[in-house]
Amino acid sequence: MGIFKFLRVFRVNKSISIDLGTANILIYDKQRKKVVLNEPSVVALDKKTRKVIAVGRQAREMLGKTPDSIEAIKPLREGVIADLDVTRDMLDHFIKNIYGYGLFKPEIIICVPLEVTSVERKALFDSVMGAKKIYIIEEGRAAIIGSGIDISKPNGNMVVDIGGGSTDIAILSLNEIISSKSIKVAGNTFDTDIVRYIKNKHNLLIGERAAEAIKKNLANAIKVENPEKMTIKGLNLQFGIPASIEIDENEINDAIYHSLMDIVNSTKEVLEKCPAELASDILDNGVVMTGGGSLIKNFTKLLENHIKVKVYISNNPLDSVVLGGGLAFENKKLLKTLQMKEI
Repeated sequence: MGIFKFLRVFRVNKSISIDLGTANILIYDKQRKKVVLNEPSVVALDKKTRKVIAVGRQAREMLGKTPDSIEAIKPLREGVIADLDVTRDMLDHFIKNIYGYGLFKPEIIICVPLEVTSVERKALFDSVMGAKKIYIIEEGRAAIIGSGIDISKPNGNMVVDIGGGSTDIAILSLNEIISSKSIKVAGNTFDTDIVRYIKNKHNLLIGERAAEAIKKNLANAIKVENPEKMTIKGLNLQFGIPASIEIDENEINDAIYHSLMDIVNSTKEVLEKCPAELASDILDNGVVMTGGGSLIKNFTKLLENHIKVKVYISNNPLDSVVLGGGLAFENKKLLKTLQMKEI
């Protein structure tokens, strides 16, 4: 065993934050002060034995392309655990791959959607093996901390965190959530919208990964005069043969606009419940957007037009949740407010 592997295995203090997302799992190491893992939340299994064949990027490449004997699945749906055993195997694989088989148990913070049930919280605690302490922090709270905002002061701040399975909207002050809402409309919803639109309008069936690529390249929250275009490939449902078509930004706007407005309207609902003094703070501070969905072109502009408050994207939109979870270890007052399980 090399010296670096030896030190990695026998390191005493381990504090890690886990963003257990529907689309991706991220792990932040407090001691290394960096994200040490960012992998798709996908696992490939042998259907008969349920043995894990591949995890992460390798498993994601198999989605929609596996033989009958192999199943590629996403064990998390809408931000919560759908298959506990597979989630546990996936986490165990990633943590051991990073840290080896250490003698010392880490303390872990798991980031979760705002409105998870007690049953879902128990599943999250049960998903991690070999930990000394496990804390649970709401993704909205973690996202705003990871965006560099100090929530310990008597000052109102607002976050809209658009992940893969859920969107968390929250107003925070003095480390606590004052007003919040979590909806099951997020990145995966946009993908489904795109698949449905192309099927209905163009009679072309595309896969999940193709829809995600279209979203990243063409999704725009506002219609434009000279829309960008791209060629996509799929299965022509009329003739049952492969085919390609050209689509543009404005078509994708038509596909996802209803879902975008669901997020906008939910943001307005949270603002309507905000105390007057904190509303004044938010007018001064603005609203921070995080998560992959925040990167949709002109989404900040669409939201600004409806809530009449400045909206800006976090400096770390894809990592803000897991970074915030890691920074929470340094806030002892905040840690005392989190649900914790000691093992």
